[in-house]
Amino acid sequence: QAAKSARTVVIAGVPDGLLHDDVMTDILMIHFQMSKNNGGDVEEVIYPTMQKGVAYVTFEDQEVVDRVLKKVDHRLEDKRLSRYYPLKVTRYSEHVSAFII
Repeated sequence: QAAKSARTVVIAGVPDGLLHDDVMTDILMIHFQMSKNNGGDVEEVIYPTMQKGVAYVTFEDQEVVDRVLKKVDHRLEDKRLSRYYPLKVTRYSEHVSAFII
């Protein structure tokens, strides 16, 4: 199994303060498990983080990270949200994110 950092993506643009954190975590997990979002099995969602509107999603397989990053237009949609929210998905980097967590 690849190192956890290699199986993690950083999600920016998570709507902040709309729903309980555990509900938002659930919505994020569902989004990144759906095949229409190029998703797969999610090991862990870390939300909230020290940075507003940012979450970390760790997948069970590193291949899912590559698929998720290839999808251009991630839109967070759920009946509990009043509209969709565009998400920016980037590869987790120890250097960039070390100070955030």
